[in-house]
Amino acid sequence: MIIQTIKSRPTYPGLQINPHAKANLIAVDADGREGIAELSEKIDDAVIERTTILLSTAGLQEEDPAAALGKMKAANVWTFPTNETLLARLDIALSKARMGTQLYAVGNEPLLAEVVQLGMKHGIPHPAIGTEHRGSLRRRVQCVHCKGITENVTTNPVTCSHCGLNLLVRDHYSRRIGAFQGVCIDAEAPGEAPEQKVEFA
Repeated sequence: MIIQTIKSRPTYPGLQINPHAKANLIAVDADGREGIAELSEKIDDAVIERTTILLSTAGLQEEDPAAALGKMKAANVWTFPTNETLLARLDIALSKARMGTQLYAVGNEPLLAEVVQLGMKHGIPHPAIGTEHRGSLRRRVQCVHCKGITENVTTNPVTCSHCGLNLLVRDHYSRRIGAFQGVCIDAEAPGEAPEQKVEFA
């Protein structure tokens, strides 16, 4: 049920760093590092010096994961073992941020969703948060029945990790929750859900 014209479906225009920002905070996951390396070739060193990279190393085995950030390795790079720890630190950074700080996110859709959600919590309008999608298309999905969130969804339908219902993953998206909506696909004929197929690899 992928319908690109659904208006709630988020779009990610890519990173456009404001060269006049007082400071830049960029949240990045493993797949987003390539985007940061490309970005580092387009901005000058003065901007890099005012930039802090928050890098989730989840899934990486490299000894120096920041090495893949290109010139941005010279920036202030904080590394975290999971997206959750990155977001916790970003929450603190945003609570102390001064006027003129810009927020960005590069990587998979679940990270982008949670960074936008966090930015909005701190009063940043979502259009002001720079986002660029990289890597997997996996999704965060909210079950509309039990309200539970299932992370890293790649198949459609998917089994809700909370209540066990078979969910059709819709393109309808809630920015407030930071998740796509999943609705029971076999409500009228329990147990007769279609075969799962990978749609968000």
